[in-house]
Amino acid sequence: MIDEMTSILEVDNLVKYFPIRKGILGRVVGYVRAVDGVSFSIRENETFSLVGESGSGKTTIARCVLGLLKPTSGKIFFMGKDVTRLSKEEAKWYRRNVQAVFQNPFLSLNPRMKVEDIVAEPLKVHYKDMPKEEVKKHVYELLEKVGLTADLAKRSPYDLSGGQAQRVAIARAVILKPKLIVLDEPTSALDVSVQAQILNLLVDLKNELKLSYLMISHDLSVVRYISDWVAVMYLGKIVELAPTEELFEKPLHPYTQALLSSVPEPDPYLMRKKKRIVLRGEPPSAVNPPPGCRLHPRCPYATEVCGKIEPKLVEYERDHWVACHLYARK
Repeated sequence: MIDEMTSILEVDNLVKYFPIRKGILGRVVGYVRAVDGVSFSIRENETFSLVGESGSGKTTIARCVLGLLKPTSGKIFFMGKDVTRLSKEEAKWYRRNVQAVFQNPFLSLNPRMKVEDIVAEPLKVHYKDMPKEEVKKHVYELLEKVGLTADLAKRSPYDLSGGQAQRVAIARAVILKPKLIVLDEPTSALDVSVQAQILNLLVDLKNELKLSYLMISHDLSVVRYISDWVAVMYLGKIVELAPTEELFEKPLHPYTQALLSSVPEPDPYLMRKKKRIVLRGEPPSAVNPPPGCRLHPRCPYATEVCGKIEPKLVEYERDHWVACHLYARK
């Protein structure tokens, strides 16, 4: 879907099923199909966002990319190397180049450590021979770069505000100068005013350090501001993928249209004029997804073929991919 020759991360037909076990012997009686055949690429210095409602598989993909979960099948390539089959030394190289910023900084930062020790820890792990004074210099320079004053370095995370704690998490993620950072809802736990500051910081760091981002979010306004590409997920599959402005200005898939129609407008007049698309019913279970198109039981445009044949993700227009029978090529 994106030129593989220039991509830093390539996810190829990724599948992740979680077994459901019952009984004393833990017999497998079914599977939760969290991710079911997902492919995408991320280029250098680019932000790629995965959006969708809870349970769509976004975070599971992020965990597979980070190596926290082993895929059921499929491949993940980082700079040409299959990350599911790395040697011990290659795994260390991968961890140095792929970092993460999580939703709640107070859960991802060690409350027993001081800020300067939290930010310095990656350097101490990956560059054990680096002199202490040089480590300290890097830490304080980076704290200043992310907008934190030197006096905060001696505090613990719980002495900080939410925005300050997230800046510490970002500093820890970028101190090794990685190639890719996974952002898992990095602003959803923050006040709206602080969200804007953190997003601006992430954009500045991306441009300055030539970073690539894999963004996981349900906040469409955040996604539109920070992303270059957006992939919309529904029940473990990508249903639409396009450059950000193309997707927001011309959504094709009924699910994408419903998502965008639910975003409130700041102007009440525009809100009254806006056509609201409502999907009936509740999302199906990932244990037993419906046949054909997984959206068809809720889709206002569903036809007979939608319940029988699963639509393929096809390039309907240049760089705009969609999985829907409404746009199937004749």
